[in-house]
Amino acid sequence: MSDMSAGKKGSVIFSGFRALGLYSNHLAHVLRFHKKHREFYVLTAVGQCFHTYNVKKLGIVAVSNALPEDISSLAADRMLVYAAFGKLISAFAKNKEVVHTYTGHQADVHLLLPFGDHLISVDKDNVVIIWDVESEDTYLQISYDKASFEVSALMHPSTYLNKILFGSSQGSLQLWNIKSNKLLFTFPGWASAVTVLQQTPAVDVVGVGLASGQIIIHNIRFDETLMKFQQDWGPVTALSFRTDGHPIMASGSPIGHIGLWDLEEKKFVTQMRNAHTTAIAGLTFLQNEPLLITNGADNAIRVWIFDVAGGDGRLLRQRTGHSAPPTKIQHHDQSSLNILSAGQDGTLQSFSTVHERFNKSLGHGTLNKTRAKKKGVRNDTAKLPAITTFASETARQSDWDGIIACHRGFLVTTTWNYQRGSIGAHKLEPERFNKNRSLNVHATAVDITSCGNFAVIALSSGHIDVYNMQSGFHRGHYGKDKAHAGAVRGLSVDALNQLTVSVGADRLLKIWRFRSKELLHTHSLPAAPASSLLHRDSGMLAIALDDFTIHILDMETRRTVRRFSGHRGQINDMTFSPDGRWLITASMDCTIRTWDLPSGSLVDCFLVDAAAVSLSMSPTGNFLASSHVDGLGIYLWSNNTLCSLVSLRPLPADYEPTVIMLPGTCPSRDTEEEEVLDADSSEMAEYISPAQLDEHLITLSLLPDSRWKNLLHLDIIKMCLKEPPKLPKAAPFFIPTIPGLVPQFALPSTPSEDQSKIVNLGVLAQKSTFYLQLENALDSNSYEEPVKLLRELGPSAIETELRALSPDMGGDVRVMQSFLKMISSILQSKRDFDLAQAYLALFLKLHLRFIADQPELMEEAESVSAHLEETWMSMQMLLNQNICLLSYIKSALL
Repeated sequence: MSDMSAGKKGSVIFSGFRALGLYSNHLAHVLRFHKKHREFYVLTAVGQCFHTYNVKKLGIVAVSNALPEDISSLAADRMLVYAAFGKLISAFAKNKEVVHTYTGHQADVHLLLPFGDHLISVDKDNVVIIWDVESEDTYLQISYDKASFEVSALMHPSTYLNKILFGSSQGSLQLWNIKSNKLLFTFPGWASAVTVLQQTPAVDVVGVGLASGQIIIHNIRFDETLMKFQQDWGPVTALSFRTDGHPIMASGSPIGHIGLWDLEEKKFVTQMRNAHTTAIAGLTFLQNEPLLITNGADNAIRVWIFDVAGGDGRLLRQRTGHSAPPTKIQHHDQSSLNILSAGQDGTLQSFSTVHERFNKSLGHGTLNKTRAKKKGVRNDTAKLPAITTFASETARQSDWDGIIACHRGFLVTTTWNYQRGSIGAHKLEPERFNKNRSLNVHATAVDITSCGNFAVIALSSGHIDVYNMQSGFHRGHYGKDKAHAGAVRGLSVDALNQLTVSVGADRLLKIWRFRSKELLHTHSLPAAPASSLLHRDSGMLAIALDDFTIHILDMETRRTVRRFSGHRGQINDMTFSPDGRWLITASMDCTIRTWDLPSGSLVDCFLVDAAAVSLSMSPTGNFLASSHVDGLGIYLWSNNTLCSLVSLRPLPADYEPTVIMLPGTCPSRDTEEEEVLDADSSEMAEYISPAQLDEHLITLSLLPDSRWKNLLHLDIIKMCLKEPPKLPKAAPFFIPTIPGLVPQFALPSTPSEDQSKIVNLGVLAQKSTFYLQLENALDSNSYEEPVKLLRELGPSAIETELRALSPDMGGDVRVMQSFLKMISSILQSKRDFDLAQAYLALFLKLHLRFIADQPELMEEAESVSAHLEETWMSMQMLLNQNICLLSYIKSALL
């Protein structure tokens, strides 16, 4: 089976849709200008693919097809985008599809430079290969001695025909003519490794960035240094020059600051501190515009505009995600449009599933909001560590804070305001510890009531407190002193504020009355719980235990109703489907499993490359969102059951899941693989019911009621018809048909010359097809044909046929006997049970007196009666069994 079909087999319910919150990594962005659109586009690498954004609005334009490995270098020319991964280089057309692949490097490629019809690439073994773009052939190969000249940067000096300038880790520079394969000149350098080479707006002049932090403006024609600058923040990571009339140069640093230098006055102008939280990966001034584009490994793209006096840039627009992996994600409201995400970078962010422009960052947690505003996030001494878990409620979010969060190792819990997009008004901390933070006590679990008025907070000491969300006042605690003897691992309040349920490390589950705080019920768990999750609408509580099993407790009956086992690692998160039928769980064994609660079975399971840390099913049920170990994005999986027929079958105990690639990438598909996929998907083929499920079961015909129900009431129906239907005066020409329910064309009769108007009485005495078939069946004892014929006739035709069986109408006793045998054969086959009843009833109504006078017919009728009674008895038994089972299921407690 191909990888594609194996991937398809991996999950029946979920298929990858897209990734949210991924914008940039540590590679420098690439800028392109589209002549036809008259617009600039910025390309950033994100793992195994690259994204294309328009600079005007920073809206995503395209996501490339995924490569087998992470991209190690990115470059572009007028037509193609080049991405290096491992030892290979791929060329993409239209920002999406791979059109060329260049193979030949023996080590990983780390530098790329498009050059006219050629592409120059450098690998880690210091081999430079110049490729012909169209033919994919090697035009030239240069091997340097790594000890004397290790290539670290390269550029094409403007107007220098066929010339390439190489910079080295040893500090020297070399100018080569790649057409004649000659070294033209060697520049001794400045005793420091070259990190950046950049063309200045002036011909012959090059900007050289060094590992020492020096920036050299050098004339390569006369080998003359024009000016030197010193950056104090470490090596120069990027250089760019303004071309809109201002002689300004920007330099990037490893700590996220940008320096701006005046080239006319040869001095430092200003600094843009903390432009990124990590190293500046790339910075580019737009051609003839006062705009600077920057990106960094902090997963951010920013556009700065220089429109104020003093030369400082202000932030014009940005796209930012988490700079460290998300720890907890959750859908915020019932619309399923926004996903709240707390990351290890300490921020709380909201990602829109519709468009990036609706994303918002609620900022970094801090104990002193005013001081943080003055000092800035990076210098804030009172900033809080990352959020471990949070709860949100939209009921009163326009009146006061609607989100409450726990921080790693902190006793204080913070409130957040979604509508204002900032940290909220309250820092909730119990007074019992007298603000003694030296105690190793921290908040472990939180929940907000569905009305949005109260927050319930559990601590690692076993205490559970209730606070008012509007005022932040303490409103009581559960238990005389503590709610649990150990740390509280899970906490939930039901939909009507009647009950609070908590699970603790003391292996106990406790149900409390929400208002009076009295303990109602204690339930012992077989192992210590890791977390719990309540589905408020159904009252089902899922508890993940440390032995990797999941218990489902019904809050109404307070009994464990389901036990699920199968995970082979710690259960990280759980989420219910909106209707409460499915529980979806993620574990450190890298599986995502879907459990069906009504049937108590595992119905879906698939593997991912990195274990899922958090899961959230959208309230509308259309998407599952997941975040993963070491991944900065949020991944959406679409629910296939909403738009196609999916048969969910319990998976066997030895089921081996297959790996599915994370969404957000569009893998290239071959038509052959798609055909294989269709052939192998017989497992999901639509079920076609056989004509008879089992020989022991009674099977009804699929004919409409009108074909057999009115057989006994035909005389009443005829009386109700006032007058027969009239023929139209001028009937249109149609091909004549034989009367009946199944249309059949009548064969044209050839008129004979000696046609007489005298009626031939012999015609009236002709036997019908049904009559003849009954006669034949008496000898052959096969009644399939007459039954088939009766099924096709209408009620009036059936009555006519049955009347014609009696000797008064030209019939015969033997044929009547054959008809009764036909009814017996239908009853014995247990098919068309309804038709057999209707035909027999009409037959008896028409010929009952005649049958009573004929001993042969009476004998046959008694045989039919015995068959009929036997069939009714077996049918009655089946019905009684089913009614008994249904009444037990309805009344018995789970």
